[in-house]
Amino acid sequence: MGPIRNMLADAGVTEQQWRVLRVLKEDGPQEPTHIAERACLLLPSLTRILQKLEAKGLILRRVHPGDKRRQIVEATAKGEQIIRDNIQVSIRLADELRTKLGPDRHEVLLDLLNDLHDL
Repeated sequence: MGPIRNMLADAGVTEQQWRVLRVLKEDGPQEPTHIAERACLLLPSLTRILQKLEAKGLILRRVHPGDKRRQIVEATAKGEQIIRDNIQVSIRLADELRTKLGPDRHEVLLDLLNDLHDL
């Protein structure tokens, strides 16, 4: 995680904030419960993360058009720019990890992480 943390520190976001921005980039505007599930975060943690991302101008929250009790979260242009500026480095770092572990061990790692997530 060291190289990834360095990349994120340079971008001015935490690991959790990066995961939220990636989910929004990949899936588009959505409700917090979906973001929490996809980013592997607890809802109370996500609430704090969204507050920080909003304060940084990286996301917008708006009322759900069909239900005023719910909200929709979307990345701003500034939030999407952080992803665009850093995605290639992120992919390269993931590829390097995959190469170091080898394909079989990498698959085992992913399976174990998925199992841990499902507990």
